[in-house]
Amino acid sequence: MEYNFLTKCVHGNGRDTSCDGSGAISFPIYQSATFAHKGLGESTGYDYSRLQNPTREQLEKVVASLEHGTDALAFSSGMAAIASLMELFQPGDHIIAVNDLYGGSIRLFDHISKKNGIKFSHEDLSKVSLEPLITPETKAVIIETPTNPMMNVIDIQKTAEIAHKHNLLLIVDNTFLSPYFQNPILLGADIVIHSGTKYLGGHNDTLAGFLVTASEDIAERLRFIIKTTGSGLAPMDSWLILRGIKTLGLRMDKAQENALAIVKWLKEEYRVSKVFYPGLPENPGYEVCLRQSRGFGCMISFEVESRELAAHILKHVRLIQFAESLGGVESLITYPITQTHADVPEDILAANGITDCVLRLSVGIEDICDLIKELEGVFESYGRQHGEQEG
Repeated sequence: MEYNFLTKCVHGNGRDTSCDGSGAISFPIYQSATFAHKGLGESTGYDYSRLQNPTREQLEKVVASLEHGTDALAFSSGMAAIASLMELFQPGDHIIAVNDLYGGSIRLFDHISKKNGIKFSHEDLSKVSLEPLITPETKAVIIETPTNPMMNVIDIQKTAEIAHKHNLLLIVDNTFLSPYFQNPILLGADIVIHSGTKYLGGHNDTLAGFLVTASEDIAERLRFIIKTTGSGLAPMDSWLILRGIKTLGLRMDKAQENALAIVKWLKEEYRVSKVFYPGLPENPGYEVCLRQSRGFGCMISFEVESRELAAHILKHVRLIQFAESLGGVESLITYPITQTHADVPEDILAANGITDCVLRLSVGIEDICDLIKELEGVFESYGRQHGEQEG
């Protein structure tokens, strides 16, 4: 029986909830490095936790089901997942990547993957046509949608059609919207990336990464890579992500409700010059997002009138915490130019509009009145410091 999304989050997809017949409601943590065999040629199905562990296996089944894949692989972090993904490619291969990616991905591509002979083009695929960028050496297209941090939206289905016409892989980082709001595989993606640290885990208490695919051939190749490199997720961390997924849909709904209210408030604050959110009708990707997603997400970027104001906000927020990362129950505010995108070349930052006035807000599930009250207080205190008249 195929369950609906919220039920899958809690129960998986009707599979047994433990491997030991105990009837445990919470899937057990199999904190074991190795597994005993009954005899020569007789295996329980588990040999060594670098290859597979029952807790990690259960998590992978749940994530594969949520993303409509045939297999999912759980890694020790999102970057471990992307680094392992790069092992699918050979020296001389060319990859087209969206220019507005998470800075850690750009750092990996520019400083590790290029060293290993892989070539990259960074392009704004929300505006630039993909097909003229393809060369005989091109093997894949990598996108995020919405992008990080400027919230550009890329048409997944259209990109998949062009990629597959040229026998390219389409790889989509779906961290920002999560499988609750968007399922790239159903739109033609070959591989989906998640930083499980973010919305899947949801509590800022562990690191994890995922690669999901509907291709048995790709899954087999990735299984070989994960067992060879030893980058699989540990049992305790697997259990924490499993626990977080149980409330994924509930958290996403509440955080998005809060985000929509904060976007409305920011639009009315005169010291905010721009608000970047896919749910705004003026966002160039609004119609595409409506078509390919079930929600706009909980991430907001906004530009304030000066670097001084940005610094004031970061200094004086309390309930909203100044910290890297996103997707947890707590609201976090980030300064991309010195945090998530610190290693991105200045010309790329400038081209993408990432300035020292841009802030990124991951909206949590707190009471919206408290979040807006804090924002009001921080902006008002800046005004008082600068002699502005109230009212």
